[in-house]
Amino acid sequence: MKYLWLGIFFAALIWSGVHPKDTFTWFLEVVPALIGFVLIVFTYKKFPLTPLLYTLILIHMIILMVGGHYTYAEVPLFDTIKEILHQTRNNYDKVGHFMQGFMPAILAREILIRKHVVKASKLWLNYIVLSIVLAFSAFYELVEWWVALSSGEDAEAFLGTQGYIWDTQSDMMMAMIGGITALIVLSRWHDKQLKSL
Repeated sequence: MKYLWLGIFFAALIWSGVHPKDTFTWFLEVVPALIGFVLIVFTYKKFPLTPLLYTLILIHMIILMVGGHYTYAEVPLFDTIKEILHQTRNNYDKVGHFMQGFMPAILAREILIRKHVVKASKLWLNYIVLSIVLAFSAFYELVEWWVALSSGEDAEAFLGTQGYIWDTQSDMMMAMIGGITALIVLSRWHDKQLKSL
């Protein structure tokens, strides 16, 4: 399992780095995946995660790498979807922001449960998890803003707003929907894996 995970990660990383649409955007999008990889390497033995969470992290990293390779506004599959559904924009960035809530919800849930941070009801656990998801999403939007201010026009591909004035708010909403979906769909499965650790 470990070697399969590593093989997929490095294959996606190498693919994403070969002739990306915009090198600066590729770097900005792939850096979080690389930071995540380093954290996984350093915590693998001391604090191993559930197989479910490792899988979600890998999926999230691949989404970042695809967005980095093409830029979020120009992922070809989502250009096709845009044409078929008569949409006004390429919505691949919404997939990224959905996953920005989906994966961190399970990550936060796992840490909170295993470190015995929340000993109250599942309702409080879910509330705190969603608060963390929204805080992370808001922080990421601030990072995008800081990058845009410091790099000027070069950040347009990184921001991926495509002229949509409510992009920031809809990104955070997608993260919240992702977090809620993860808690509804995966909590029982996650609980079973937590018991086996």
